Amino acid sequence: MRNERLIPRRTPESRAVTERVQVVMDLTSRLNVLRHSDVETRTALLAEILGRPTPETLTLYPPFFCDHGLNLEFGEHVFVNQNCSFYDIGGITIGDRTMIGPGVTLATAGHPVQPGQRFDGITAAPIVIESNVWIGANVTVTPGVRIGAGSVVAAGAVIAKDVPPNCVVSSSGYVARRDLDSTP
Repeated sequence: MRNERLIPRRTPESRAVTERVQVVMDLTSRLNVLRHSDVETRTALLAEILGRPTPETLTLYPPFFCDHGLNLEFGEHVFVNQNCSFYDIGGITIGDRTMIGPGVTLATAGHPVQPGQRFDGITAAPIVIESNVWIGANVTVTPGVRIGAGSVVAAGAVIAKDVPPNCVVSSSGYVARRDLDSTP
């Protein structure tokens, strides 16, 4: 996977990630029980999650989940609908004037693919969503993907490779990618 890095288990980096995840899980649980009309507290909690103020033009409807926060960047005039999960350990950049439908998952982390290496740590690769993108409901974007400016990702798609600018994409079905070693 392009730009993928391993965060090995039992290292200072992995401990720091684990500690940050615990903090952000607490913050998002507080965010997700607010009254919808409590925009001021929602904005303050989002700033705490991100480690900096949010753009004034960001619209984000809870419930919302993320695991790190510090690696999540929103552009101007971004709209995020309800029940989205942004797992940003590997970094997520969302460009200006992007619309994200309900139930979208942006996942930047995973595990090594080979069975014998899966417990060695987590892998991480950034997701970049350029400007003027529309991501439909219940889309999943996998680590290392770039979605080009002006594109539309149809509802329910699983995006595992880059999307060129100014196109509409969707996905369905099973595609065999490669065989894995059977050794543990």
